[in-house]
Amino acid sequence: MILPSVLLVLGLLVLIFGANYLVEGASALAKKFNVSDLAIGLTIVAFGTSAPELVVNSIASFQGHQDIVFGNVIGSNNFNLFIILGITGLITPLAVQSSTAWKEIPISLVAVIILFMLVNDGILTSGAENILERWEGFILLVCFLGFLFYVYKQLTSEESLETSPEKKLSNLKMSLFIAGGLAGLVIGGQLVVNNAIDIAENLGISEKIIGLTVIAAGTSLPELATSIVAAAKKNADIAVGNIIGSNIFNILLILGTASVISPVSYTDSFNTDLYILAGGTLFLMLAMFTGKRKMLDRWEAAVLLIFFLAYTIYLVAREL
Repeated sequence: MILPSVLLVLGLLVLIFGANYLVEGASALAKKFNVSDLAIGLTIVAFGTSAPELVVNSIASFQGHQDIVFGNVIGSNNFNLFIILGITGLITPLAVQSSTAWKEIPISLVAVIILFMLVNDGILTSGAENILERWEGFILLVCFLGFLFYVYKQLTSEESLETSPEKKLSNLKMSLFIAGGLAGLVIGGQLVVNNAIDIAENLGISEKIIGLTVIAAGTSLPELATSIVAAAKKNADIAVGNIIGSNIFNILLILGTASVISPVSYTDSFNTDLYILAGGTLFLMLAMFTGKRKMLDRWEAAVLLIFFLAYTIYLVAREL
């Protein structure tokens, strides 16, 4: 247990440094090309911080670990929404652009609904086995391409021309920051996940709970580190765009890719976690129009954080 614990801490440190460099490089890229921090957060940063989920789920799908595939994505999305936005919202209230409140958050909710309909075959056809087939994976990937097209269209909008002030970096330094940051996130994420699994298995926790908690939290650490750094730098667009973008990436790209590699069986006990994800997304949408408009206030962030901590404790306690 000593070596996995040491490697776990090392992975956390690599994640934090990687997140810091990625935010610096991505913000500089946004300024250089007159692209909004939100667009960068929804694409480059979101993809970079979702890379651990992509790697873990591709391997898990290939090896037939069905519960880890769904547990990782659904658990990561819940962790992103409740824990990460909860923590960053406590650090500083998160003001967002109109497009986030009216478009990006609803898109993430639609992604959850699409996933729910695709995996719950038994609801539409009595007795049918719940499987995310390859053709359904292609549907998710087509939806993902549609999301990328939406972000591309956003680049031409008036809001996209507003960027936060950041110090200028040379092209070489900017590229090294982004590439090094992404590498740090992937390497750190793998160190955390692999050693967390070793520790969890020694404690006798099931694969489903490991996926929903240990792996989900581990692969979401890049989002956590990135959003905390962005919030500390008063860059709410990257902090929020990273989370919303990652949740969309996780469902459409990562589950789409995993099911194309190999059809994935779905356990309907995950529906509870999908309901929580949908409910949390609806709460976030409502938060944009209560209190200070288009802002996640501290008390709303606290509600997200406290609720999910209580739910996670319940999950683990029930398993033990």
